[in-house]
Amino acid sequence: MDVAFENRKLEKRLCRLVGQAIDDYRMIEDGDRVMVCLSGGKDSYSLLDILMRLQRRAPARFELVAVNLDQKQPGFPAEVLPNYLRQLGIPFHIETQDTYSIVKKVVPEGKTMCSLCSRLRRGILYRVACELGATKIALGHHRDDILQTLLLNMFFGAKLKGMPPKLVSDNGEHVVIRPLAYVPEKDLIRWAQVRQFPIIPCSLCGSQDNLQRKQVGDMLREWDKRFPGRVNNMLKALQNVVPSHLMDRGLFDFAGVRATGRPEADGDLAFDPQTLPLVASFADGDDEEALDAASWASPAMTPTVAGAAGSADNASTQAQRRVIALSPAP
Repeated sequence: MDVAFENRKLEKRLCRLVGQAIDDYRMIEDGDRVMVCLSGGKDSYSLLDILMRLQRRAPARFELVAVNLDQKQPGFPAEVLPNYLRQLGIPFHIETQDTYSIVKKVVPEGKTMCSLCSRLRRGILYRVACELGATKIALGHHRDDILQTLLLNMFFGAKLKGMPPKLVSDNGEHVVIRPLAYVPEKDLIRWAQVRQFPIIPCSLCGSQDNLQRKQVGDMLREWDKRFPGRVNNMLKALQNVVPSHLMDRGLFDFAGVRATGRPEADGDLAFDPQTLPLVASFADGDDEEALDAASWASPAMTPTVAGAAGSADNASTQAQRRVIALSPAP
């Protein structure tokens, strides 16, 4: 195996997937100042690394500023991230807040700390974003995080609710983006090894072994191994919702359904032969050159982020790109 070739292929795939997500959801626009939340884990390191690569060749001009929240966990190596970021030459800010003591004091021993810890971090990061003049807050959640959240909400929250790639913050003042939305976790694990990021483990929540999220994550990884394509199809399903075939009365007027005497495109197909469409994989089996040339990451394409929403040119370009993505590799 040519290691250098495989690493280059992985780099191109990561840039393409991140560029595609940015384009699909207009995550980054010309003139944005993007605050990249850096925890010291593989996901946030990869997010910053890929955004810096796209920044050099993307058609939209934007700034990056890295932000880390030092939560004063015992043994936290406070010098690691500043040293790493200085070597990169990127603007950064280290915010020091002792949320560790608060979480340990409030949460009973043995209980999951993630929820409270996340809420505390979120409030602090929103404030820092205002102070830094950030127009977007970028988080390192990837494809598997999104699907884990979907399943956790289904199993334990009785909600069909995932983790959106783009949303308005709780206080309504910020736009939060997840550029890794299409990226499989296994690719980030490999990229962290290739780039040799100085990983900082989370001793606060990472030591909690029996989290429900971990169990759901193990299930997804097993599916991905045994049934290639299934996990990607789950992600695609979140982008192809048919409200009339669910059961939410707030999304569809079931009470108002009446026979019209006309064929209905979304009518009852229960008695038709079942056909499963071929869904393109986001990660494997693509023509890397063709897809790279068609993505937001390439200067050759005029992206949604740099033009008017809904323009004919952008719609045509996006349709062409999706045709390329669904075409078999030569």
